[in-house]
Amino acid sequence: MGSQIFEFLKTGLCFWVCFFSLSLVFVGSELVAGDGNIEGTVSIDGKVIIGRIDDDFICATMDWWPPEKCDYGTCSWGHASLLNLDLSNKIFFNAIKAFSPLKIRLGGTLQDKVIYDTEDNKQPCTQFTKNTSELFGFTNGCLPMKRWDELSSLFKSAGAEIIFGLNALNGRTIQRDGSATGAWDSSNAESFIRYTAKNNYSIYGWELGNELCGSGVGTRVAAAQYASDTISLHNIVQNIYRESDSKPQTIAPGGFFDANWFKEFFNKTTKSLDVVTHHIYNLGPGVDTHLIDKILDPTYLDGEANTFRNLHDTLKSSGSSAVSWVGEAGGAYNSGRNLVTNAFVFSFWYLDQLGMSAAHDTKTYCRQSLIGGNYGLLDTNNFIPNPDYYSALLWHRLMGRNVLSTSFSGSKKIRAYAHCAKQSVCLNHKLSFVGQKLFFHPLFLSLFFVLIQKGIMVLLSNLDNSTTVLATVAFNGTWSFRRKHRSHHTSSITPHKTRTSHKAKAIKMPRPNKSEPVREEYHLTAKDGNLQSRTMLLNGNILTLDSSGNIPSLDPIYVNSSTPIVVRPFSIVFVHIPHVVLPACK
Repeated sequence: MGSQIFEFLKTGLCFWVCFFSLSLVFVGSELVAGDGNIEGTVSIDGKVIIGRIDDDFICATMDWWPPEKCDYGTCSWGHASLLNLDLSNKIFFNAIKAFSPLKIRLGGTLQDKVIYDTEDNKQPCTQFTKNTSELFGFTNGCLPMKRWDELSSLFKSAGAEIIFGLNALNGRTIQRDGSATGAWDSSNAESFIRYTAKNNYSIYGWELGNELCGSGVGTRVAAAQYASDTISLHNIVQNIYRESDSKPQTIAPGGFFDANWFKEFFNKTTKSLDVVTHHIYNLGPGVDTHLIDKILDPTYLDGEANTFRNLHDTLKSSGSSAVSWVGEAGGAYNSGRNLVTNAFVFSFWYLDQLGMSAAHDTKTYCRQSLIGGNYGLLDTNNFIPNPDYYSALLWHRLMGRNVLSTSFSGSKKIRAYAHCAKQSVCLNHKLSFVGQKLFFHPLFLSLFFVLIQKGIMVLLSNLDNSTTVLATVAFNGTWSFRRKHRSHHTSSITPHKTRTSHKAKAIKMPRPNKSEPVREEYHLTAKDGNLQSRTMLLNGNILTLDSSGNIPSLDPIYVNSSTPIVVRPFSIVFVHIPHVVLPACK
């Protein structure tokens, strides 16, 4: 019981421990508006949420590509396939474990050519072989059950939640016009699902097919037929898991959004589809030499909002109860581009995608890839995390489920998103035995019944190469401000009023006094200011693994909450403001 009480107190009172501690890393802002600096305002509507993401919003993919997969003369996949990846690598294990849990979607182009070597499989279990005359440039491949056992064991130990992409072309005929006709032959997939369930391998969801919707990639399946096949998958899953307390989700179609195709598909699967997945490669081919220009162009980034908006509206009007995911997103197709999609600069695109998709009620976002190609969160050869890995981990640990309407005024080069916070201000920091004793001091016990709010998280990215932005936070709507006083009681402060906008009150945070609380900040920059660097700095410190391959701790700096948020050129900052209480976050 004592340990349970301690955990509760640690969660609720952690902020005050940080506040009273004299050992904090406390940073004050020394910048003022002047040459190279501008002021701006983050406006947040705290009345209602505009979206609600899954707690395990972050997802990454693993693919089937063999080493012979090459793009533009470069072969970037190495041994990153589900069939040949070194599953004993400690860095790989630790990288997954750090999320606890991490959704992993197993699939990709070649999933629709995979045979599952179950007991009733009559076809030879051969591996993918390069053949340019074959669909997708490779022959059929095979997943041995021994390999599936090994993968499942690793995923269970590492705390992964698995979405498995099934072969949806089995039994179909490819026509001269590029379409795939005929019903899905589900026999091999059903045998594989039964094997998986029999061995108690945990599956979050079964996804049917990869990029076969709409115009398709390589081939396509009509919406009516795909809906019928999805219903078949749903029935198979319901039957096999009929005695299970939790059943895997039925997921489809895993392709690019096409309004007419998706509308028909939704209307025919209203009771059989749990999750609709779509893919995003809005930057174009990896060979494009202008990728960085696109990433740093706010107008270009805004363009993808139309896809999210249209999908959301189409789904909502269909009557389907399904939710939307981004099932695969690598930004630049054909394996990305070295020193761009695996470098610091790509975090501007990636985090903007996470923020934008969440604001349109996307529940999960799967990054292509966890490992493999030039867009992996981990390096294909040595498994060392690329910058986007740390961006993903920070998002996972900091950004809560409730999404807040957010805008920024002062610079078009600032991208701004806000969520209710996921945790209290210093929950990440383990307390020593001495610290545990302090919790039972009368001072702390007197705070036991004081409600400590988690506050909000703000994510700001500066796409400008020379201008530092001094950002203040303003709230539209009713809110309260928790401040620590000497009497150890909390109180609500009436904020200063400024000019109104859209009939909503714009509220600025009050001026500080000696008891002003602090906020947490996580500043991300590129090593030596080089956007194409594959080394990321957190608050000026290089993020690197230790000698045992452990993921480094992601520690914030603490800043007086009354000072502006300093967003330096070509930098990203997560800001946790714990003392703000918004109706949307209660």
